[in-house]
Amino acid sequence: MNRVEIVITTPEQALQDFAHTWRKAEAGEAITPSIGFGSPSELFAAITDKRLELLRYVAQHEGLNIHQLSQQISRNYKNVHTDVKALEELGLLQREKGLLVAPFDEIDIKVDLKKAA
Repeated sequence: MNRVEIVITTPEQALQDFAHTWRKAEAGEAITPSIGFGSPSELFAAITDKRLELLRYVAQHEGLNIHQLSQQISRNYKNVHTDVKALEELGLLQREKGLLVAPFDEIDIKVDLKKAA
């Protein structure tokens, strides 16, 4: 299963995580892609209910363009275009020959309550 991890973290922890991931990559170990946010409100501003709904739809119906997608989910084209752009910037949507694809099967949201050792 191809998955991405969304992490709510501090800037300090993000730097430590980056260094850890770098070491794993240098060692040839498998790496789970991750997207970091500084707070739950930042996460929920970036991945709204509508964007998550859109993302799920694309994951189940890949190969649509934005116009087709907006028609099929009964949403305004401009709003869908805005949401697709935002999800592309996060790496949660991609385009292949102009058609939308969801590169991940699963999104895990992780919140560490204690500092990593």
